[in-house]
Amino acid sequence: MTARTADLAITGMTCAACAARIEKVLNRTDGVRAEVNYATEIAHVEYDAGRATAGAIVEAIRRAGYDAEVVDDPFAAQSAAGEREAARYRRDRWIFAMAALCTAPLAAQMVFMFSGRHDMDLPVWLQFVLALPVQFVAGARFYRGAWNALRGGTANMDVLVTLGKRVAFALSLAVWLVPLPGHVYFEASAMVITLVLLGKLLEGRARARTAAAIRTLLALQPAKVKKQVDDGWLEVPLAELKRGERYLVAAGESVPVDGVVERGTSSVNEAMLTGESLPVPKEVGTPVYAGTVNEAGPLECKATAIGHATLLAGIVRQVAAAQGSKAPVQRLVDKVAGVFVPAVLAIAVATLVLNGWLAGDWIEALLRATAVLVIACPCALGLATPTALIVGVGRGAQAGILIKDAEALERARGVDALVTDKTGTLTSGTPAVVGLHPLGGANERLLLAVAAGLETGATHPLARAIVTRARSDGVAALVFDNVRVHPGRGVSGERDATIWWLGSPAYLAEAGAGAPPPGVAEARDRGRTVVGVARHKTSIGWIELADAIKPDAASAIRLLTGEGVRVTMLTGDHAGTAASIARQAGIADWKAEQSPGDKRAAIRALQEAGRTVAMVGDGVNDAPALAQADVSFAMGAGAGSALSAADVTLLRNDLGGVAAAIDLSRATFAKIRQNLFFAFVYNVLGIPLAAIGLLSPVVAGAAMAASSVSVVTNALLLKRWRPPAERMVRAGGAAAPSRFGGAT
Repeated sequence: MTARTADLAITGMTCAACAARIEKVLNRTDGVRAEVNYATEIAHVEYDAGRATAGAIVEAIRRAGYDAEVVDDPFAAQSAAGEREAARYRRDRWIFAMAALCTAPLAAQMVFMFSGRHDMDLPVWLQFVLALPVQFVAGARFYRGAWNALRGGTANMDVLVTLGKRVAFALSLAVWLVPLPGHVYFEASAMVITLVLLGKLLEGRARARTAAAIRTLLALQPAKVKKQVDDGWLEVPLAELKRGERYLVAAGESVPVDGVVERGTSSVNEAMLTGESLPVPKEVGTPVYAGTVNEAGPLECKATAIGHATLLAGIVRQVAAAQGSKAPVQRLVDKVAGVFVPAVLAIAVATLVLNGWLAGDWIEALLRATAVLVIACPCALGLATPTALIVGVGRGAQAGILIKDAEALERARGVDALVTDKTGTLTSGTPAVVGLHPLGGANERLLLAVAAGLETGATHPLARAIVTRARSDGVAALVFDNVRVHPGRGVSGERDATIWWLGSPAYLAEAGAGAPPPGVAEARDRGRTVVGVARHKTSIGWIELADAIKPDAASAIRLLTGEGVRVTMLTGDHAGTAASIARQAGIADWKAEQSPGDKRAAIRALQEAGRTVAMVGDGVNDAPALAQADVSFAMGAGAGSALSAADVTLLRNDLGGVAAAIDLSRATFAKIRQNLFFAFVYNVLGIPLAAIGLLSPVVAGAAMAASSVSVVTNALLLKRWRPPAERMVRAGGAAAPSRFGGAT
């Protein structure tokens, strides 16, 4: 079996029943498994190349009455779909304006009729003239959609609307021309079409807004770049820049592609990647990323990734994939939508037969059946889940939370246990100087100057930490001769005919500097690393280093535990360090010296105890545990294996993102529940009312339009979601409740 995947951009869908029909057709095809998303107009297909081809799959869709084309990038196709939606919206505005202009006199006549004034009735011929263009020009889209659906052997919303408006129009013609006893209903046929068009117009506008996250991300990358040429810098289209070439980013400009700084210093706003508003310092050797904004001096950079290889492109692909994926709840909704239209047709026929037979008034029976057909539109049902997912995933991306798929987002709402690694997750992952302890008349500046001088040029993390601290304190490193490295022990050098030493207390004791000074043993018990400094055989002090806890780790743990999430720290480090970090973070449950297998076993034990477990980590050794967890989180700066195994990537590299992701999941699915309620309540209440004659076709059309608009508008409220930590700040330090039913 040769497995292949393809993404198809589908055109011609008008409701959820269309998507269900296409999905059913594709899944019946030998060797094909497909998911169709009505909101994004994208089908993701997996197929066996030995039994099916992409061309055959496209042809199957066309036979079903729709059109499709294979696309290389689903996010680009989604963006194109958004452009088509915008063009369709502009066209539909004119069509709706024409329909509304023709319908207005008919609606006014109906108002006068309800008030008892029949002297204001329009002549029947004028009613016909006004209703005709609404029926066959404004309503042409419904005829086309119904024909395509019936040709493909299915029924969709267009079939319901077409039957409803056609019955009212044909009945009116018969009453006028035959003539038959009764009233004409030209105003009902016109108003149904106009109201449905209004609903589709508002729905299209709102659907275009739900995809704004991807368009916003794509807009971050500039269209042109200043590329280095022989005589300076030349502004060229972005596509002309090649990997390895140099480019210039002036102050205030967006970085065009991923690169590394080769000249200049500045600060860059990377909020689009991390959600963090504070600018990040940039100097020679530091990376820059496409879409970020250079806020200070000019930077000359070398391109390291271009086109689809940039981090921004990867984020857009991941957001598009997540927005196009289906949550388990959506699969149930799809099944309901697939049988909904045939069921409604059966109810409409039953309404016609029973009312006509029992009451003997077949005209009234026709009107009731028409109202059933009109109010039963399944659009709201099809939009309920994907619109909320699109907004939720997009909002998460803006907050630095990249969600792999909708299933992971749905599982995250049930998380009640979190397992976290230590290094790089709770801590920064790099050692830093946390204490300077001079002895024998020396001072902190001398201690740093000697240590930085001996470690200059070294690549060991402890050496970099000492040199970094000296630079930040403005201490100039002393210059030494004959610097020698003693692997695993320390370093020595000469200055003014005196040998200076730096290394572990045991190494200095061997060099004759005496026993470790007071406080060293206590520092080690706290999980700190101790480096001693000696001149000849006299200790001048010791330096305390540690992988410091992240500033927001403790507040994130409080947020999680406050929502009933049990937090456990599992680390491969020794017990002293683990105990210190756990104490600072406020974690009561922790284990040290854990292997990757131990971490995975611990997660499995929690799952067997009935917990829904999330795991957060950033290293290669975390990949097995991430794969075992129900929901896995990886820090964006972590190892590639951890990122590939994770369901959610946290670009901000802080644990608060886990609390935010869980809260976003709960907020999103609260919206989905509300949307499904809106979708079902219209139909559950409306269909029986229409069947017994309590809803006219006009009122049914208005209710149907309102259902779709209310669902999409409710989903758009998710744009107001804020991470819990941000809500706490806005609330003055107190946890502010979520407006969406999510955790805070």
